[in-house]
Amino acid sequence: MSSLGFAKRPHGVKFDGRILFLTEDTSIIRRQLEASGDEAKRIEDELAEALASDDLPLMSNISTDEITPGWVCFYYDETLGQYVFVGMRDGAVKKDEVKQGGFAVVVSGLSKGCGSSRETAPYAEKWAGIQLVIAKSIEKIYGQNSQNIGLLTSTDFGLIGRIRRGEEIALDEFTKGLDPISQSIVEHGGLFNYNKARLAGEVSPPPLATLPRPMNIVEKIIARHAFVKAGSVGVESVKPGDALFAVADVRFSHEYVTPMAASLFVQGLGPDAQVTEPESVFAFRDHLTFLGKVMSPKHREMGLLEKAEGLATTQESFTDKQGIKLYGENPEGGSEAICHNAVVEDLALPGQIVIGTDSHTCMAGVLGCFAFGVGSTDMANAWFTKDIRIRVPETVRYVFKGKKRADVAAKDVMLYILASEYMKSSKGIGKVLEFAGDDLMNWSMDERATLTNMAVEAGGTTGIIEPDEATLAYVVTMRGLDAETVRQGFIYSDADAEYAATFEIDLDEIRPMVALPGDPRNGIPIDQLTEEVRIDAAYGGSCTGGKMADMDMYARVLQNALERGKRVAPGVHLYLQFGSQKIKQYARSKGYIEIFTEAGAELIDPSCGACINAGPGASKTAETVTVSAQNRNFPGRSGPGKLYLASPYVVAASAIAGKIVVPDEFLN
Repeated sequence: MSSLGFAKRPHGVKFDGRILFLTEDTSIIRRQLEASGDEAKRIEDELAEALASDDLPLMSNISTDEITPGWVCFYYDETLGQYVFVGMRDGAVKKDEVKQGGFAVVVSGLSKGCGSSRETAPYAEKWAGIQLVIAKSIEKIYGQNSQNIGLLTSTDFGLIGRIRRGEEIALDEFTKGLDPISQSIVEHGGLFNYNKARLAGEVSPPPLATLPRPMNIVEKIIARHAFVKAGSVGVESVKPGDALFAVADVRFSHEYVTPMAASLFVQGLGPDAQVTEPESVFAFRDHLTFLGKVMSPKHREMGLLEKAEGLATTQESFTDKQGIKLYGENPEGGSEAICHNAVVEDLALPGQIVIGTDSHTCMAGVLGCFAFGVGSTDMANAWFTKDIRIRVPETVRYVFKGKKRADVAAKDVMLYILASEYMKSSKGIGKVLEFAGDDLMNWSMDERATLTNMAVEAGGTTGIIEPDEATLAYVVTMRGLDAETVRQGFIYSDADAEYAATFEIDLDEIRPMVALPGDPRNGIPIDQLTEEVRIDAAYGGSCTGGKMADMDMYARVLQNALERGKRVAPGVHLYLQFGSQKIKQYARSKGYIEIFTEAGAELIDPSCGACINAGPGASKTAETVTVSAQNRNFPGRSGPGKLYLASPYVVAASAIAGKIVVPDEFLN
């Protein structure tokens, strides 16, 4: 990977290129990309005027899948700049168009950079010549990744007119509202430059001076892990907005990201740099295991399969050199585990800080730890320093009242929460979602994990649930650890802890849900669908939908269907994929394999796959309609088709019915 030139920035910045307005009407995007010279200036004038008069609907919820689709992420050098936005809805952007268009600024609506934590997204924009991203709201991981690589971001639309007049914009316009560490990173042009200065003693975060106060569970975990100075960890108290570095207990990456992070690690620290305490670092061959089964001929002709396989080879070489445990492929087929399942099953413990190069790292919050996704640059730095920068997040508390219905799963509850105005208006960005309530304590650990896993679909930093006796029993049973040792990590929110908001959710009122294609926040009760939704495929799998409890739900529906003489509907393909080898063995021990097979399901060995358009179950055509138990359905995420999100109950019942249905008939 070549240098990006992380020089310390001047006090003022000029943007000499064009402005690309990403609009709901993708034909307007095409007009901008196809124009040049005077015509390009005329269109920009027209759009800027329309925006100023609030008459230009901007595209919202532009996911990192749209900025850099999964196959683009096989690259991790300047090549990314050729493919920026090629996954955008309606095929609005083609290869090289942004890079060759001379754009310096890109403008969009709410939730820019939602979805995966892939740092390839802002890198692609930067390598395409983009210097500044302006959006109504910017997702946390995407925003932090942008800071790390020197890509400027802002939510100030007043900058557009000033940029078009040729003004030099003061750098502090892009650091307003940032914590002191983030501000300094922007001023240094990126995280590596900042950390070099930090390790050399030239710069340091301001000392924490928060007085003792009631704290919630995440604040307490951060306080215990706060890096003070060499040999000194932990402070008495923190509050939202405090900026610090905190020591991570578990650091992990997967083959999609490890090579990029390794390249940055060597580039920033030299070829002989060593990972600090490699025993707490883990790597996974889990995302692209089955890519060869589904890659299109077009992408094969581009040499992308070799590129993808090269990622795994590079990861293996790096982990061997650094003494890092690699969860690889399994002789029986597939991977040992999806990283998130393995982190919960094998690695994380209550009270710890867990970081991973994947947005669904938050799943480990089910154990009562502070777990969140980071980008490649963050991980490359954390390999060396062992700490990670944190701005103490605000927490939103969800208290469940009543008892969920028999036909309702945790997925329905989460889709209900995501569909709330609070989440749809981007107020969840950067927040912690803390879940509580009497009935929650009766849920299995796997069902609780669905909540924490999908906290990131709200733009949240993470989800978390306080540990209890079920947590203790789970960890002790899964790992054979001493109960009292595990219990030492149990941390609880103070009764008078402060929250950004508290919501009470009446579980009795929640019915089976479905999220309409395009966004996990598009949830509605299934009985409110305005027309029948016939399906071509049903997918039960991913870290969200491939757990032991999910297998219980698929088996319950399919067994009841078999007893009624029914199987998977003609013309429908039901895929069931295990999240880990342990989950596969669990299904085998319960007799589920026979039930699944007799019902007509295709079983897939453990791995990521359809969820990232890299395995069986992903759609092949735009006409394909799929109902899925995975966690997100952004455009192009799982192929070009229409993807509905639903619970394992709904997925299995819909596969039998041939259309999206409530699962009642198959739960009696």
